Amino acid sequence: MKMETIKNEFVIDAVITWVDGNDNNHQQKMNKYLDDSKNINSKTFRTRFDQVNEIEFAVKSIIKFAPYIKNIFIVTDNQTPSFLEKYNKQKVDSQPTITVVDHKAIFSEFNSLLPVFNCRPIETLAYKIPSLSEHFIYFNDDFSLLKKTTPSDFFVDGFPVLRGEWKPLDENIFHKKVINGVLRLFGKESRDKKYGYKRGQQNAARALGFDSYFKLDHTPAPIRKSSLKNYFESHLEMQDRNIRHRFRNPEQYVLQSLANHIEIKKGSALLKEDYQLIYIGGSHKKPLYWYRKMMHKAVNDDSKLFLCMQSLDLCPKNRLDLLFGWLQKRLNIDNLSF
Repeated sequence: MKMETIKNEFVIDAVITWVDGNDNNHQQKMNKYLDDSKNINSKTFRTRFDQVNEIEFAVKSIIKFAPYIKNIFIVTDNQTPSFLEKYNKQKVDSQPTITVVDHKAIFSEFNSLLPVFNCRPIETLAYKIPSLSEHFIYFNDDFSLLKKTTPSDFFVDGFPVLRGEWKPLDENIFHKKVINGVLRLFGKESRDKKYGYKRGQQNAARALGFDSYFKLDHTPAPIRKSSLKNYFESHLEMQDRNIRHRFRNPEQYVLQSLANHIEIKKGSALLKEDYQLIYIGGSHKKPLYWYRKMMHKAVNDDSKLFLCMQSLDLCPKNRLDLLFGWLQKRLNIDNLSF
């Protein structure tokens, strides 16, 4: 089968950030920097780090449904996913090369900032991965592809395809202004001071002078390395703003959102309103039939290309077994040679 990359005449890589928060060495390293070591046992805190090997499904979905990907880079802190040794032994020529990239490789100019326990600095410096191609797709470790994709699902004429919708910034929404005004009146913290995924996206849009923001969701993000490199070379303060925090901070921004708004500002992106996403996450307290309904939709709705399964470490065993059994069948894992 002739690969789409030949027609597009450029290489596309994939980047996945990953951490095994169950690793005792990682927990001990983190404990040294926590203001309150009791936080490390909090479910709310732990779910940002704990994993159930969902990265294996992310990688296998790329191999099965995006055969044009040349390299997969897994960025992590002195850790290696358990499936990788077997993959490297059984890899065939048509499959992508998987490389583990240690944080030290991308923080080589910023060693004093390591270790970090916060995906924002890592995402921000991912463009420094050695040998990373100009065009790459950024995945979280809980993302998977659901169906066959082509390069044009991510890049058209070399420009990224951005999925999202325009939303007003919080300061431009009347009822939020009223609520925050009342909170300040009583000496309480304004809601927009708390960190969140939306807040991080809005921070990116504000930094680039937008009065609204292009809201992304939990889908793979196509990025051009040169767009980030050129921007940070002339805006060093923006790079520093994200990489100087070991843990999440309200001033940080979502790197993917920054990349999107850079491209939108240059007029070098194709905007698409459909996220094409199946999202399974939250507290995982929904009944089993809801999960079956989502799985049915994932298979039968041809428009759905992406799956995000968030906080699976909080998922009850019966729901987790259902999801993983379905994914194993969907990805036809036995035929992927690892």
